Amino acid sequence: MHLSTHARIAPDRPALIMAASGEAISYRELEQRSNQGAQLFRQLGLARGDVIAILLENSPRYFELAWAAQRTGLYYTCISSKLTADEAEYIIRDCGARLLVTSREFGELAVDLKRRLTGLPIYMVVEPLRAFLDFEAEREAQPVEPVADESAGSDMLYTSGTTGRPKGVKPPLGDQPLDEETRLEGVCRRMFAFEAGCNYLCPAPLYHSAPLRFSMTVQRLGGTVVLMERYDAEAALELIERYRIACAQFVPTHFNRMLKLPEEARKRSDMSSLRSVVHASAPCPVPVKEAMIDWWGPIVHEYYSGTEGNGMCCISSPKWLAHKGSVGKSIVGTLYICDDSGEPLPVRAEGLV
Repeated sequence: MHLSTHARIAPDRPALIMAASGEAISYRELEQRSNQGAQLFRQLGLARGDVIAILLENSPRYFELAWAAQRTGLYYTCISSKLTADEAEYIIRDCGARLLVTSREFGELAVDLKRRLTGLPIYMVVEPLRAFLDFEAEREAQPVEPVADESAGSDMLYTSGTTGRPKGVKPPLGDQPLDEETRLEGVCRRMFAFEAGCNYLCPAPLYHSAPLRFSMTVQRLGGTVVLMERYDAEAALELIERYRIACAQFVPTHFNRMLKLPEEARKRSDMSSLRSVVHASAPCPVPVKEAMIDWWGPIVHEYYSGTEGNGMCCISSPKWLAHKGSVGKSIVGTLYICDDSGEPLPVRAEGLV
């Protein structure tokens, strides 16, 4: 499936609802705005394989940009809002971005980047500061039809930089149709029981790989993403109840904060709509995961992977309860545990993945 499919068959269904503001974007609106963005990218001379950089808070504009790039064969590099000007500049230069889209939320940082990145077109969305190009104004002047040469683009995200500078993960662009099932789409449907049309809660920043990729996968499935502007444990429970959330993706810190809420706050929240909860990104302490399974039932799935996507392990609640602390068996790639020289080690030996 693809965004364009759902714009045809369920145009008025919300593709996105912002948690705090309640702003909703339908599949029709997301389709039209991403097509207009794609048209603008072509008008600006961007061709298949070029890169755009995105520095935004969680907002509907994120998906409008990402889908515009995805349908024009572009790479989109998402930049953390926590970075300094030096760090952001490094990534923008390293990825070879042809343009940057940001917002006035990053006013001082954006001004600093404009000074540093002379010659790079820098756009703003939603009431841009005077020195910046107005992305939405230029986009709205474009037709809502798809570009003539649609092709599948991809994210190009950066690792956290735990050793040296962050590294860009740039997968090769294939010639697959826009609506061909992605690997993550298959995993979500077959391993995590995400259903077509599900309501999904995204509590984390979209510049991280999992929140962005899972959210766009839900939109491929015709679901509704309920996107939190920022995480709040009690608000997350309220959103699950209000929107009858079926699927969600968390990290252990999110679990910790929910478990620290007063017992009455947890008890009064109706979690019965939840069908599949996924967590990753950091080791989850055994007592925390035990408490979450006890609270929500055996619907908690864990995976172990990386931005590179060159391997993935998964484990369900029942299997985890039988092997507490495990991250499961490999479902993508072949897993090796090796010594420092790269030689495979015997079973139960500790080494490098």
